[in-house]
Amino acid sequence: MKKNSIVILDFGSQYNQLIARRIREMGVYAEIVPYYEPLEKIKEREPKGIILSGGPASVYLEDAYMIDKALYDLGIPVLAVCYGMQLTNHLLGGKVEAADKQEFGKAILVLDDATNPLFEGIPNNSQVWMSHQDHVVKMAPGFVQIAHTDSCIATCYNKEKNIYCVQFHPEVTHSEYGKEIYRNFVFNVAKCEKNWSMNNYIEETIKNIKEKVGDKKVLLGLSGGVDSSVAATLIHRAIGDQLTCIFVDTGLLRKDEAKTVMQVYGENFHMNIKCVDAEERFLSKLAGVSDPETKRKIIGKEFIEVFNEEASKLTDVTFLAQGTIYPDVIESQSVKGPSMTIKSHHNVGGLPKEMKFTLLEPLRELFKDEVRQVGRELGIPDHMIDRHPFPGPGLGIRILGEVSKEKADILREADAIFIEELRKADLYNKVSQAFVVLLPVKSVGVMGDFRTYEYTAVLRSANTIDFMTATWSKLPYEFLEKVSNRIINEVKGINRLTYDISSKPPATIEWE
Repeated sequence: MKKNSIVILDFGSQYNQLIARRIREMGVYAEIVPYYEPLEKIKEREPKGIILSGGPASVYLEDAYMIDKALYDLGIPVLAVCYGMQLTNHLLGGKVEAADKQEFGKAILVLDDATNPLFEGIPNNSQVWMSHQDHVVKMAPGFVQIAHTDSCIATCYNKEKNIYCVQFHPEVTHSEYGKEIYRNFVFNVAKCEKNWSMNNYIEETIKNIKEKVGDKKVLLGLSGGVDSSVAATLIHRAIGDQLTCIFVDTGLLRKDEAKTVMQVYGENFHMNIKCVDAEERFLSKLAGVSDPETKRKIIGKEFIEVFNEEASKLTDVTFLAQGTIYPDVIESQSVKGPSMTIKSHHNVGGLPKEMKFTLLEPLRELFKDEVRQVGRELGIPDHMIDRHPFPGPGLGIRILGEVSKEKADILREADAIFIEELRKADLYNKVSQAFVVLLPVKSVGVMGDFRTYEYTAVLRSANTIDFMTATWSKLPYEFLEKVSNRIINEVKGINRLTYDISSKPPATIEWE
């Protein structure tokens, strides 16, 4: 399966994951590796094609990301995108300069050679998406221009070396025929075959787990989220009762979360799950703490300690399974360098290195949508597979200020009503993440003839493709009114509700 693949060299483009997903959607495996991946390792992968991604650098600067020129002589077709196009021409004898005018946004692609294999089925004068400040002013020897825009050489290729270069980004939706360009490269140029499917993946992964684990035991921290749940179900399908799951109820989870997880995975899938009620322990550690970063660290540290204690009660466990997915892997090897920490990651911190286990990560090659697809193939109910993301610290970062059992119970009820109404109105799967935030603010209200002095809560619903940017969901007023009435009437402790209409950036999706 992997020999019929496309390798994407990462030069720091924000669109890398989109390229890989576009190709996988065609039924061909694609993986992203850093631009400095040694040629020998690339050859070992035996790819049918190589894509050089875009990136923010300039090829003529001293610290520009470079590759070994010998890559172009491997006999493997190359598609060089944006920075990749500039780098290719620069290394092979062309010339790249800063453009008089930077080009960001829509442009019209004029085909100079409509018969080229890259342009099969693509009309002239289609829209493409540009994002560059440099451009190729002189093509490398052996290259010919096959398309242009008003401002630049948009596409060129070297027939002898089978190298194609595009200045625009075919992977973004603003490029009208971008998918077709990638399809033409993958099938017309690289001659790939369709053999990447979730059915094949499940069969191959179950076989690999059986071979790797043998008769040994596996431990997994089950959160109830999509990734850990699919990983657990896949491993259980392979080795049955050799898998033990630990579910930690921190007291900061959704309403009836422990009950739901035990029912779906324990009763229905017959998994061996140890449910740990640690509510009192977590809440006592959080007493008096208001700073969000401190809350995160306390929750993460306590989670690891509880997990460690439970793990030490088990004997003969060799493997620690985790729901690591491909975006986590890509991020850990990213070439972008250090970036400013906005806030600690939502997932509870990694487990300690002194735990002497061998890692088992059956989902590490999959994107989130592929993980969900695997979950459905394995028979996990839709209401568990389609769940919105839930942060590792849970309600601890949705209760602003100090956390208490009273506040957690109030927020749980309000959040459950919001989610229930979203599902009833067929809106849940049309938004990306929705939840309620409890503010450390009380205000006066009137319930019947009585004065109340209770908390203010905020409804938050966001729409996003990649969670890097997001817009607030334009939910109907009638729907918001219904949710507001229900929460204020049914949840004792809340007498005022607001709706968050901020986008990311400048705001984040979660409040803390």
